[in-house]
Parts: sequence; structure tokens; C-alpha cells
Amino acid sequence: MRRLDPGPGTDQKVAEYRKNGHVMKISARNVIKGKIVSVEKGATTAHVKIEVAPGQVITSSITNEAVDSLKLTVGSEAYAVVKSSDVMIAVD
Repeated sequence: MRRLDPGPGTDQKVAEYRKNGHVMKISARNVIKGKIVSVEKGATTAHVKIEVAPGQVITSSITNEAVDSLKLTVGSEAYAVVKSSDVMIAVD
């Protein structure tokens, strides 16, 4: 089973990926588990859609090489890891 969580004794801004006794830390706080509902490859870039809740989909643009390396397929579980330096808000 794959888990991302703050882990005991770690900074809340660091999530830990644990699998088979190995730990990988990432600095992103927003890690959202979901199911891949679409993988559309283009010439060099793919759009991967992950449904994180019923009717709520996050889309990521990544390289085709990353899709192949991560073995991303429709129906597989994956994580959307959101790391942003700015969040902008606009109104009409």
C-alpha cells in the first residue's frame, strides 16, 4: 500500500512516501490521492486526469516519458502533488 503522510516527528511541510521500507520525502503539502481517469498523449506532452473525489478532476501536463516511466494507466491509483509559489485570485 502506498501512503503519503506527514510521518511521526517530521515537519508538516514534508510528506513522506513509504513503500517496502523505503522513504522518499517531498516538500509539497498538497498531496491528493485519486484514480487516473484519462491519459492523453500528444507529440511530447501528455495530459493526465486524476479524479480525486466524485466529479472532481485534477489535470496535469507531464512528458510522455514520465507517463511511460511511472506506468500510468487509466484505472490506476496515483497522487496529484501540487506545489505552487503563487496562488492568484481574480474577480469580475
